[in-house]
Amino acid sequence: MSSQSLEDVIRTAGNPVDLLRNSQIGPYAFPVVQHEFTNWRDEQRSWRETCALFDQSHHMTDLYVEGPDALRVFSDLGVNTYKNFKVNQAKQFVACNPDGYVIGDAILFYLDDNKFNLVGRPPAANWVHYHVETGGYKAKAERDERSAVNQGRRKVFRYQVQGPNALKVMEKVIGKPTPDIRFFNMETLKIAGHDVRALRHGMVGQPGWELFGPWEHGGAVRDAIITAGQEFGIRQVGARTYPTSCLESGWIPSPLPAVYVGDEMKKYRQWLSAKSYEAMASLGGSFYSNDIADYYLTPYDLGYGPFVKFDHDFVGRTALEKMANNQKRKKVTLVWNGEDISRVFNTLFHVGGDIAKYIDLPLANYSTLPYDKVLKGGKTIGLSTYTGYTYNERAMISLAMVDVEHSDPGVEVTLVWGEQGRGSPKPTVERHQQAEIRATVASVPYAEVARLAYRPKN
Repeated sequence: MSSQSLEDVIRTAGNPVDLLRNSQIGPYAFPVVQHEFTNWRDEQRSWRETCALFDQSHHMTDLYVEGPDALRVFSDLGVNTYKNFKVNQAKQFVACNPDGYVIGDAILFYLDDNKFNLVGRPPAANWVHYHVETGGYKAKAERDERSAVNQGRRKVFRYQVQGPNALKVMEKVIGKPTPDIRFFNMETLKIAGHDVRALRHGMVGQPGWELFGPWEHGGAVRDAIITAGQEFGIRQVGARTYPTSCLESGWIPSPLPAVYVGDEMKKYRQWLSAKSYEAMASLGGSFYSNDIADYYLTPYDLGYGPFVKFDHDFVGRTALEKMANNQKRKKVTLVWNGEDISRVFNTLFHVGGDIAKYIDLPLANYSTLPYDKVLKGGKTIGLSTYTGYTYNERAMISLAMVDVEHSDPGVEVTLVWGEQGRGSPKPTVERHQQAEIRATVASVPYAEVARLAYRPKN
């Protein structure tokens, strides 16, 4: 750990907003995996039309928690229920601060008796790790950092096989019918002669599995999947394409961790390193406030309302009980106006004056924590947080939260693209002018196949 803490760097910057807005880090990194294996358009098509192979071995932090109190750690910190949670199951773990604002989320794997693996971006893992170390629990934590900050070898490989032909690929690679595994349940399969844990998981609403096992077996398992999938149109998905999959499924991967202010969080800020994700992440976009709490999001903002269960005590419960029946915003998809996007690109071809902020394809994020303001009648009515192009829908879309009264599909709003004052000093930000882009509110998930797959079964 660095001798300096997050609390120290906030004090030096004067304001956590200034710290994050001026960070020199760009968008979240998806390291090591090849940028494109073919081209991002066909790679996006694969999870909708044939079969996609995602390599998730490098970009997520793994936190292993083991001991008699391991489950209690997650129950004390997670908004989710832990009744009937068993070995060989998984769930999306969501953690909040005492005021009910989200610190982070990740996937929690119940590996064995008193042994768990939390997998995702660092904020949730950091919060859990802190409590294991300081909370007096009979448990221990072991970290396996993402490849961007890990000079050694990862403990496990992690792949996903997704798409309408995924079942055929899996049956061929294991040489028999796949076992009937319920959603977010696990079994052990044999691939290329190795035992592989398989989680039943549909990342973009299509049939799929998440596969993981010892790192040294990863190459053989990957090669076997690719070979088996050739006749079914399998494509490896590169680092350029992979992060756009959540646009269609509706998962927002980049909430700002709600840790930067408040006396109750001070000891945690002092525990976090000056090199932590929370200290180095960059804040970008057209939404500006000097109060970092204005960037905080609730589980209800992020669409996690169904996860919140008041059947146990957890950090943030009292605050969330008050919020539960007073939800101000709703998660939606915004479909950007194609003519306005063309107008933004057209500024690249006129000499003199600033261009509009460049829209990169297929993922347009230029900061770790993107926050653009959404307007209706000139008034800010929401936040847009994750933007990209989906070839499957032939649309530029973003995941957003808007005031409930403006959340019905078909409502027309305006999104402000680009930063104030010709842009912040982040290296990913060129000097530019802001642009207003019309957008239409749509359902989330936007992809019909994902909406149907994620619909609760009666």
